[in-house]
Amino acid sequence: MFNAYSPELRQDLRFRWNRLQENLRETGADALLAATNVNLLYLTGRIFMGYVHLPAEGEPLFFVRRPCGLSGANVFELRKPEQIPDLLREAGIALPRHLLLEGDDLTFNEHARLTACFPDARIGNGSTDLRQCRAVKTPYEIRIMRLTGSRHAAAVDRFASVYEPGMTDQAWSIEMFRLMLQAGGLGLFRIAGNSMEGFMGTVLAGDNGGAASPYDFALGGAGLDPSLPVGQSGVTLTEGMSVMVDIAGNFYGYLTDCTRTFAIGRLAPRAVEAHCRSIEIQQAVAAAGVPGARCEDLYALALKMAEDAGFADCFMGLAQKAKFIGHGTGLVINEQPVLGARSKETLQEGMCIALEPKFVIPGTGAVGVEDTFLVTPAGMENLTPCDPSMRVL
Repeated sequence: MFNAYSPELRQDLRFRWNRLQENLRETGADALLAATNVNLLYLTGRIFMGYVHLPAEGEPLFFVRRPCGLSGANVFELRKPEQIPDLLREAGIALPRHLLLEGDDLTFNEHARLTACFPDARIGNGSTDLRQCRAVKTPYEIRIMRLTGSRHAAAVDRFASVYEPGMTDQAWSIEMFRLMLQAGGLGLFRIAGNSMEGFMGTVLAGDNGGAASPYDFALGGAGLDPSLPVGQSGVTLTEGMSVMVDIAGNFYGYLTDCTRTFAIGRLAPRAVEAHCRSIEIQQAVAAAGVPGARCEDLYALALKMAEDAGFADCFMGLAQKAKFIGHGTGLVINEQPVLGARSKETLQEGMCIALEPKFVIPGTGAVGVEDTFLVTPAGMENLTPCDPSMRVL
């Protein structure tokens, strides 16, 4: 383990290793070799270029390519992954016969190169095990998520203060991003999946809230350029528009998700009512979101409430609808589980879930809320507690 870590983080990292090692033993794997940023951060508490070798039994080894100078127990510098087998032998560790790699995350060439380093090993996919472990937060991670959510909510409460009449959605987004950075935000928006991209968040004004996007976000937006077709479109904010602000908080490497809706003057009554229904749906799902709750049942609850209120046609989009109302979040914005139509996953205590029931009202725009919640035995605890009501500007 790297030097200069707090006792709390050291203990928590061991907790993570032990939990993942239990998974390795259950699958019959001898070891896991991790190389991608998010999983290195999860397993070591920091980003570096290199690898973590986690055996099913015993201590992990840390192989560092960059930066130079990192030190600590079981830390080895290397130039290329082909050195790993010899370093394992020198440490008295038998080469794995069944090795897990990040099959869902590595490039083809990276996977092939690491596979070639262990020609006698059976190679499996460890990405699922890593995602499952990351989904249930450790005590240290829960503390960090609470801190992040608190700082996030405080910044969101200031968004209206930087609005000026006549702004475009892009001009206002710049001011809100500046607030987040001034509050200590890192500005990095990590997303799982090679086809998913984003900046710090999206600001959807008027009918842009219903614009279809190629990305798998709840609501997309057209974006400013075809090279990043999501989010604000450059439209001027005018009377009767809703503006949905969905900006992620990242202050310590862990992300919370929070959405608030603003009204430019008076909105259509149907839009105001839909926003009230979104708050009710979120509260109902949060109350039902206890350990053991089925994700598809929570989605069905939200869908039925939208239907009963007469808003099924515009729930989670118009022509292109999102088939989920929530998702895990943590080191990436889209962790497991997904609260979706066919999700067989169940909630576990310690999961962090972003709940985002949203509607798109033609001629007005998107309305709704999103908050990040912690799953507890009593239901979900809101980690981003700021006023969910629609602010009229």
